Amino acid sequence: MTDVQPVFFNPLEEGYVESPWGHFDELRRREPVHHSPIGQWFLFRYDDVSALLRDPNQSVDDENIAHHNEDRLAQFEAAFGEDAERSTSMLGRDAPDHTRLRRLVSKAFTPAAIAGLRPVIEELVDEALDGMDERGTTEIVHDLAFPLPFDVISVMLGMPEADKDQIAEWSSAIVKTLDPIITDEEIFAAADGDRKMNALLDEVIEWKRANPADDLLTALIQAEEDGDRLSSRELRDQVSLLFVAGHETTVNLIGTGIYELLRDPEQAAILRDDPSLDVNAVDELLRFVSPVQFSRRITMEPIEIGGHAIEKGSIVMTGLASANHDPAKWGDDAERIDVRRAGTAQHVSFGSGSHYCLGSSLARLEAQVAIGRFLRRFPDAKMTGEAEWNGRINLRGIERLELSVR
Repeated sequence: MTDVQPVFFNPLEEGYVESPWGHFDELRRREPVHHSPIGQWFLFRYDDVSALLRDPNQSVDDENIAHHNEDRLAQFEAAFGEDAERSTSMLGRDAPDHTRLRRLVSKAFTPAAIAGLRPVIEELVDEALDGMDERGTTEIVHDLAFPLPFDVISVMLGMPEADKDQIAEWSSAIVKTLDPIITDEEIFAAADGDRKMNALLDEVIEWKRANPADDLLTALIQAEEDGDRLSSRELRDQVSLLFVAGHETTVNLIGTGIYELLRDPEQAAILRDDPSLDVNAVDELLRFVSPVQFSRRITMEPIEIGGHAIEKGSIVMTGLASANHDPAKWGDDAERIDVRRAGTAQHVSFGSGSHYCLGSSLARLEAQVAIGRFLRRFPDAKMTGEAEWNGRINLRGIERLELSVR
């Protein structure tokens, strides 16, 4: 008899953040529907992940969790306060609240509005590339991947000048709450960042009410349907979602996408020589990099997946990154980049179903411009040091990467 050691999801094991793919592969093969020792369920196959994300009967609202982890709940209450207001962000709301919020926000987030941002994005990218050209070197996250989505969101919203580094610090702390494992110190830092971010955004919204303009924040303030408008708090929480979740994920896509292409000179050359591949290549990088590794659902009724009975009120983490590397969906070359891959837009990096990412078109556009222009401006770009990772389990990405560009 073969003594087979049990397998369990362990994002704290050495080397996981740098390369989780082997870990996901083992779980897909041996325990694709996995009940973690910390109480959550995890799905690792594409078909299971895609099906649950599209199921309208599942929830994203904490109120529907049957058995809260009391220790984790106590951690958050100690940091945020027992009377802390529940966020109205659409990220954690079900229908009809989610439907209402999304409908109002989408009125200001139209395809035409996104397409109209291309000249702004191109100008911001070219300015960043000019600076790299003058220096001959770059730290790609600091010089391009981080400032681009921040500046684009600020331009879209029509925000007054703000301390970019300060907001980055708050945002970085807040997104740690999306990880399945978090320390007391990280929770208190997230709570502090959340309070400071909220105070800033409340001031910005009041300023914008007094200074309306042709921008997204004014459009959100004025968005109306049958007399219904976003409250000040709802406005703040949706704008915070744009800055925190929307910004951080695009940083990871651009920075880690460039890193992976520099590690694969053949694919970088194919993309460099054929700008018509920009759209497909960014979807392939979304698949391969998976800027968001997991998306959470809460079961509203008992369900069965892969022969496992999952109780009502259970937290199920859909493994977006694992699904995006599942050879049953993508073939035997799932672990390599192919900028010409057919059907790559079927990745689940933006989720699926009613909660499909509202900002997906903007993220794609920013990455297409940033990555395509960088590769073509600097065909001889090379890494001059080791990549430093951000250490996050969910919003995994490169934090620092030094390059020479000529």
